Amino acid sequence: MEIIGYAVSILIGVVLGMLGGGGSILTIPVLVYLFHIEPIMATAYSLFVVGTTSLVAAIPKYKDHLVNLRTGFLFGIPSIASMFITRKWIVPSLPDPMLVFNNFFISKGTFVLGLFALLMVLASYSMIVGKEQRKIHPRVMARIKWHWIVLQGFLIGFLTGLVGAGGGFLIIPALVLLTGLTIRIAVGTSLFIIAINSLIGFLGDLMTHSMEWPLLLRVSAFAILGTFIGNQFSKKISQQKLKRVFGWFTLAIGSWILVREFLL
Repeated sequence: MEIIGYAVSILIGVVLGMLGGGGSILTIPVLVYLFHIEPIMATAYSLFVVGTTSLVAAIPKYKDHLVNLRTGFLFGIPSIASMFITRKWIVPSLPDPMLVFNNFFISKGTFVLGLFALLMVLASYSMIVGKEQRKIHPRVMARIKWHWIVLQGFLIGFLTGLVGAGGGFLIIPALVLLTGLTIRIAVGTSLFIIAINSLIGFLGDLMTHSMEWPLLLRVSAFAILGTFIGNQFSKKISQQKLKRVFGWFTLAIGSWILVREFLL
């Protein structure tokens, strides 16, 4: 199972390199079901793997002028603060079990996995039915209420901090809809935001948990290798087609986690 896990780790990087997000959609199931990491710890490990991989993947995007730093900081700073607070104080304070009713109970780990899967199912909709966005004129961009971007960053930081996800599957639709960035620039900017968010969020866990560094570094190394493959594919394949295929994949994995955790 570990060999399969490392092979899928390469796919994590391929997905991040191509789509600018979605790495955590693979990372958390891989850590939980293939490496048998407890769900709450898996969310912490996921932040490190996705953060380091996104940082490496963002470098060639930046060199190709596909990272909007202004939007990245405007969106990322409140998201960083929210994610750090969530990982440092909110997640450790969650009760375990979360719900008890007669002989039925939902553990803290099951709750986090369930919430993560539900976000995947919801996010898959925008990827499956999304249409190509038109580039917005700079004068129109100047009238955008940036405080909505800040608020969106704060909310996504909370959600991604809670489930241990990088948040690209939520960040990219938000960047496209709120700022009018083209999909390719949204992808590059998303990688920049994910890298900062995830690594700072991971610091909150590092202060309270001991980490299995050999496993973390091996999974991250394979994922980083995958980013170079994904970046090359991203130059040759339509992003809209990739988004749609990945949307169906996200829907399938999210549905499978919900069924496995709550019905089987």
